[in-house]
Amino acid sequence: MIKKHVLLSILGLFIACTVGAQDNPMADEKAIVKSGNMRFTVLTPEMIRIEYSAKLQFEDRASFVVINRHLPVPNFTQEERDGYLYLTTDKLELRYKLGTYPVSNDRCNPNLQITLDVNGVEEVWYPGKQDPYNLKGTTRTLDRAEGDVREWLENGLLSRVGWAVIDEREPRKDGSLSLMFERDTNGGMDWVAQRKDTAALDMYFMGYGHDYKKALGDFTKIAGKIPLPPLYVFGYWYSKFQRYTEQDMRDIVNEIRSRDIPMDILVIDMDWHRNGKTGSTDGTEWTGWSWNKALFPDPAGFISWLHDEQNLNTTLNLHPADGIFPKEDNYDALYADLAGRYSDIKADSLANEDGTIRWNIENKDFYEAFFEHILRPHENIGVDFWWVDWQQWMIAQNEPNLGNTFWLNHVFFNDKKLQAKNRPFIFHRWGGLGNHRYPIGFSGDSEATFSSLAFQPYFTATASNVGYGYWSHDIGGHNQEGANDAELYLRWIQYGVFFPILRTHATAAGHIERRIWKYANFEQMRDAIYLRYALIPYIYTMARWSYDTGVGMCRPMYYDYPEADEAYRYEGQYMFGNDILVAPVTSSDKGTNVSEKDIWLPEGKWYEVMTGELINGGSVVTRSFTSEQIPYYYREGAIIPLYPRMMHLKKRPETLTLQFTPGARGEFNYYEDA
Repeated sequence: MIKKHVLLSILGLFIACTVGAQDNPMADEKAIVKSGNMRFTVLTPEMIRIEYSAKLQFEDRASFVVINRHLPVPNFTQEERDGYLYLTTDKLELRYKLGTYPVSNDRCNPNLQITLDVNGVEEVWYPGKQDPYNLKGTTRTLDRAEGDVREWLENGLLSRVGWAVIDEREPRKDGSLSLMFERDTNGGMDWVAQRKDTAALDMYFMGYGHDYKKALGDFTKIAGKIPLPPLYVFGYWYSKFQRYTEQDMRDIVNEIRSRDIPMDILVIDMDWHRNGKTGSTDGTEWTGWSWNKALFPDPAGFISWLHDEQNLNTTLNLHPADGIFPKEDNYDALYADLAGRYSDIKADSLANEDGTIRWNIENKDFYEAFFEHILRPHENIGVDFWWVDWQQWMIAQNEPNLGNTFWLNHVFFNDKKLQAKNRPFIFHRWGGLGNHRYPIGFSGDSEATFSSLAFQPYFTATASNVGYGYWSHDIGGHNQEGANDAELYLRWIQYGVFFPILRTHATAAGHIERRIWKYANFEQMRDAIYLRYALIPYIYTMARWSYDTGVGMCRPMYYDYPEADEAYRYEGQYMFGNDILVAPVTSSDKGTNVSEKDIWLPEGKWYEVMTGELINGGSVVTRSFTSEQIPYYYREGAIIPLYPRMMHLKKRPETLTLQFTPGARGEFNYYEDA
């Protein structure tokens, strides 16, 4: 391994990830073919939109999933013969029986079918055909998950059969539907709308074979890019649900800094607010909007101290379900504003009998007034982003079939975007397909066990199958029985090094310890965080690459090796960006300080970073690792940029260390922005 120090002279800064043209849900007319009650839109050689409307009311508005259909028109032919319509692209042949409903019971002669070639074998799809080989996507939350819960996962966009279908009329797992967006022509937020024909069919056939990366890239062309979060997001987050005071949090920050632990985000969980029902500072409700001055006597001063003296960013935890209670700050101003905005207060149910202003985020007037009077005061004193921790009813109460999780994410993310003060992001739960546009995900309250840790590499990489590249797990586990396990916590942190977000967390239980300096293996934990910060220039470049390509930073092995069976079987390993293979240790060494792990190394040479060995690939190897070692590998020819020792990411160094792996020619396009 050669290490070379290079002094970089930064000549200019890129403007962060702007899209060249506005998304346009109206497809080019030359891509559209109509036949009776059917409408087909040829979007790419591998993707066709299929619509049926008995009322001939087709949708040209954006949907929750698809926001852009104006793509370059691919080459295709259309022909009617023998009572059928044929559409043929370079990759697909669609056959439709003229004048019929496309979904039929005759599998041998369906009214609609699409034929494609998958590795030399003809594959035929028809509406309703089941796919037992779908490679899955993700799920809303890991609340109460223990071990492998893959049965919770929704289907994804990739399958070993070579095709997948986005059915816009299929109910989501929470019971909601993909509804429409009504565009705000005045530059405001696009708002929810119902479909014109609620009985219409609307699906997208994706026949990409095993070219998984192209499938995901084309998905983000129609469904929107995976946004690039700010740089500081990729640093270390300290978080724990506990009734901290302002002084407690200052003490924690000082202890972290005094022990030379890098950190960029301090999370302030839900006890930041007082009880809005009673005004009490002794306890609180899940929902609350006003600082508890008994715990945080000077919120503005505290946040200023975090920003200016400690180089930290911060977030507040929100549970918005229960509305705005009468003892909240700015309650009167919000009530008066809403009373003036709502056309019919009784019909809109402004408040409950106890005076609580009802939660109504599906109403645009409510959104505007609520953000102005309730959230802006917190943002104005420096709250950087919102942790939207919804865990109440799934479907909105005032808009049919609207999923609360998806809608909260859309509103909170786009409100940040419309402010145009910095690169927008929020912290939230998965709301269904299309939610990749609103990073970052909070996976919820999993159990603190090795079996839960062992599931997370598969879970995180598989989420890239729906473009959801930015999960954040509770590192260490949320719920924990018994004593703290130093080995489990270390291995979880080591996994977090090669994971989108490094955030330690746990529930409000006095026996759970998340301060790493309280553990005997503290130095090993800190060394892992040092490694995370060293890798930031590589990680940030790969995040930009995800924006450009639609391929998640953590991705399954089969993206790169789709024809290798091992790529599907070895689920506990994954590619971390383009050049690093990671196989985290997720089981206990039973006190031996040595863990064995079977790792599949694809063809080529792989540099085992922790041992310095260059290993021939093309086989499964059994390797041993001590507690301080993390199984990760550079592919031959890789160039990995590293930072020197960093305590935070507010100021970047002028020096990079470049690590080169011998064995093949390689290149690395390094990305940096403002």
